[in-house]
Amino acid sequence: MAKESLTRRAGPGGSTPLTAINVRAARREDRLFKAVAVAAGLTVVAAIGLIATFLLLRAVPSLRANHANFLTSAKFDTTDPDNLAFGIRDLFMVTVLSSVFALVLAMPVAIGIAVFLAQYVPARVSRPLGAMVDLLAAVPSIIFGLWGIFVLAPQLQPVALFLNRELGWLFLFKKGNVSLAGGGSIFTAGIVLAVMILPIITSVSREVFQQTPITHIEAAQALGATKWEVVRMTVLPYGRSGVVAASMLGLGRALGETVAVLIILRSTVHGGNWSLFDGGYTFASKIASAATEFSQPLPTGAYISAGFALFVLTFIVNAGARAIAGGKVNA
Repeated sequence: MAKESLTRRAGPGGSTPLTAINVRAARREDRLFKAVAVAAGLTVVAAIGLIATFLLLRAVPSLRANHANFLTSAKFDTTDPDNLAFGIRDLFMVTVLSSVFALVLAMPVAIGIAVFLAQYVPARVSRPLGAMVDLLAAVPSIIFGLWGIFVLAPQLQPVALFLNRELGWLFLFKKGNVSLAGGGSIFTAGIVLAVMILPIITSVSREVFQQTPITHIEAAQALGATKWEVVRMTVLPYGRSGVVAASMLGLGRALGETVAVLIILRSTVHGGNWSLFDGGYTFASKIASAATEFSQPLPTGAYISAGFALFVLTFIVNAGARAIAGGKVNA
C-alpha cells in the first residue's frame, strides 16, 4: 500500500523500501535511546541532589544546637557536644584568599603556556611539552605539601619580608599571626595551589586555542598581522569562554584541596584579617584535621555543616563561571 511504504536513500545506486513497521521500530529505538540519554543526564543531577540532602540532614541538628553564629563567628569549638560553638568566618576567609591568590598567579602563566603550545611550536614539540605539563596533575597532593613547607617556604622568606616591608600598608601584605620566617602562611599555600591548578587551566585552554578556525588565522595574516596580533585578535577572543571555564575548574580544585594546605598551615592560627601572611584552616583542611574524631553525631555534624558551606560555595563559583562563559559566547 502507498501509505505503508516509504523510501529512503541507500546510496548512490538507488533507494531501499522502508515499511511502516520498520519506521515504528526505528522510532521505538529512538525513544529508547532518548530515555537512556535522559536517565544518564539525570543521574548526575540526582547524585548532586542526594549529596546536598545528606549534608543538610546531618548538619541541621548541629546547627540547631550551635551557640554561635554559623556565618560570622570565628570560633570553632566542638569539644563539648552539649555546648557547641562553631562558625565558618575564618574558614571562608582562608579558603577564598588562598584559592583566589592561586588563581591570580596561575592564570597568566597557564594562558601563556597554552598559547605557546597551541600557536608557537610545531605539533611534534607541542605534544611532549604538553604531556610534561599534564604530569604535574599526577603528582600526589601530599608531595606538593611537603615540597611547599620544606623547600618552597624557606626560599620565599626574603620575598615575604620584602612585600611586608614595602607593601605592608596594604591589608593583603600586613604581617599576620604567622612568623614570616616560618613559611606556613596563606602566601606559601597559594603558590603551591597555583602550581597544582596550573595543568588543569593549561590543558583546557590549549585545547580551546587549538580549535581556533584556520580561516580566522589566515584572514588576520592576509591583512598583515604579526603573530602576536593574530593571537590577540583571533585566538584569545575565540577561546575566552574556554579560558573562563578552565579557570573556574582550577578555582574549584583549589577550593577543595585538602592535604597540601593542611600540611602547610598545620600549626598556624588565622588572625581574622585578609592578609596573605596569616594562617589558619580552609574548609577542607579543617574537616580533614578532625576526621579521626568523628564519633559523636553533633560534633560530626558541625564539620558536615562546614562541608555543606564548601559545597554551596563551589556550586556558586561554577554557576557564576557558566554565566560568565555563556555571556562571553553570546557576545
